[in-house]
Amino acid sequence: MESYLKGDQQLKWWMIGVSIMATQASAVTFLSTPGQAIEDGMRFIQFYFGLPLAMVIISVTMLPIYYKLKVYTAYEYLETRFDLKTRTLAAILFLILRGLSAGITLFAPALVLATILGWNIFFTTLLIGVLVIIYTVSGGSNAVSITQRYQMTVILGGMILAGIMAFALLPNDISFIDSVKVAGELGKLNMVTTDFSWSDRYNIWSGLLASTFLFLSYFGTDQSQVARYLGGKSLTESRMGLIFNGLLKIPMQFLILFIGVLVFVFYLFNQPPVFHNQVLLTQARQAQSGTEISLLETEFNKVYEIKRFAVQQIVKGIHQDNKNDIRDAKELYFLSKHKEDSIKTKTKNAIARAIPGAKTQDKDYIFLNFVLHYLPHGVIGLLLAVMFSAAMSSMSSELNALASTTTIDVYKRIVKPEAAPAHYLSSSKWFTIMWSLLAMGFAMLANFAENLIQFVNIVGSLFYGTILGIFLVAFYIKHVKSNAVFWAAVIAESVVLACYFYFYEQIAFLYYNIIGCSVVVTLSVIFQLFDSEKIKAE
Repeated sequence: MESYLKGDQQLKWWMIGVSIMATQASAVTFLSTPGQAIEDGMRFIQFYFGLPLAMVIISVTMLPIYYKLKVYTAYEYLETRFDLKTRTLAAILFLILRGLSAGITLFAPALVLATILGWNIFFTTLLIGVLVIIYTVSGGSNAVSITQRYQMTVILGGMILAGIMAFALLPNDISFIDSVKVAGELGKLNMVTTDFSWSDRYNIWSGLLASTFLFLSYFGTDQSQVARYLGGKSLTESRMGLIFNGLLKIPMQFLILFIGVLVFVFYLFNQPPVFHNQVLLTQARQAQSGTEISLLETEFNKVYEIKRFAVQQIVKGIHQDNKNDIRDAKELYFLSKHKEDSIKTKTKNAIARAIPGAKTQDKDYIFLNFVLHYLPHGVIGLLLAVMFSAAMSSMSSELNALASTTTIDVYKRIVKPEAAPAHYLSSSKWFTIMWSLLAMGFAMLANFAENLIQFVNIVGSLFYGTILGIFLVAFYIKHVKSNAVFWAAVIAESVVLACYFYFYEQIAFLYYNIIGCSVVVTLSVIFQLFDSEKIKAE
């Protein structure tokens, strides 16, 4: 059990850092993040501004406690501090959260393979899921950590090459500085947004405040991450691994987003399709909307020519340092861009009518479409390897964490408390298979309306705030007892779900983390106060 769930505890700091990054950086990151930059610019990077701060807090406060107690999972500590029901609640919230996330992690590469080869997504999901099951069940935590090293090498090498190729394919008269200036003029280098709004998902305030809560919960209480640094050689090595992740993650996300910006600039000079999911577009043409889609494509191409002329004028204005020409060209660009967006919306509606239930959100296909149609075949193969390596590295960590939490926090503690270690080892392997099958089922059946990178973070934000609140009370508010924090957590989770279902447009999902955490801490203190008064009265 010790070896299977925690590894040999000989990981050095750089291996811990790589393993943590590989767990977080799923195929969704590399498939969806460039599309996020193309559509919305680089402001998504603000989401990670709170990460270094969270790494320092975890290293100083949470990590020493986990090492001192020698826990298998983060949730064991909660029973020591509170009781079984609080531990079980936190474990169940994690299992729901991570089980859903594992399905999304698997969905992204299955989608890639299905799109490229024209296969059924049920088959591609099964293919990838079985591959991950084989080595995760066979080798446990050690297999996860060892494979992640090689997977991250492929990932980083492939993405850097993609960025180089995106720039190399720009027209010869467009320099790197030109491409950056054009992107800046068109609002794609919006890395810092200082305006505060509850409904704005990505600004400096949500990045420094709300995402700090999210990362504290993700890295401090999510077993898929806790298991990575509990396998460290020592407390110092684990701390250095966390700090390494905090320092390197922002540059890595900057690189991926900037690759998206370069692809955006590429499509300013090269005709993009009206809809990037070419397989779905072809299916719609073959159905009843073929004529309508063809007319929309013709109209889109005409508008694009006007937009390209506007971009060329912007470049000319940049070369001549003529601000008036740049301003006039930008007006023409945004006017044509507005018309383009209108045509895209009509195309999506036509596809939806032709293929009921089809996913017409195509952000996740922009980068993939660029790779498949413009890069050399060897590079295409490498980038597909990036997608699959990222999927496997994240999914294997998630399955290992799901299995260990189910075994240690539920099965061993509640279902079968007294059994031989060999029995629990076998149970862990079977739970790994069970969660794999559930993730595969979720990936096959779900229809993700959001951009995938956002959907992953939305799912996390629905549960992380409540889990973090329980742990903060456990660590820092020593007089609060189990009943108070348990019922506070139940109410907090209800409040967060209400925010999502009834106030989705008004409250950006990152703030769910602050709301959930704050409600748990506040109500647990109030409930404990009333409980103490009740005891005094009696």
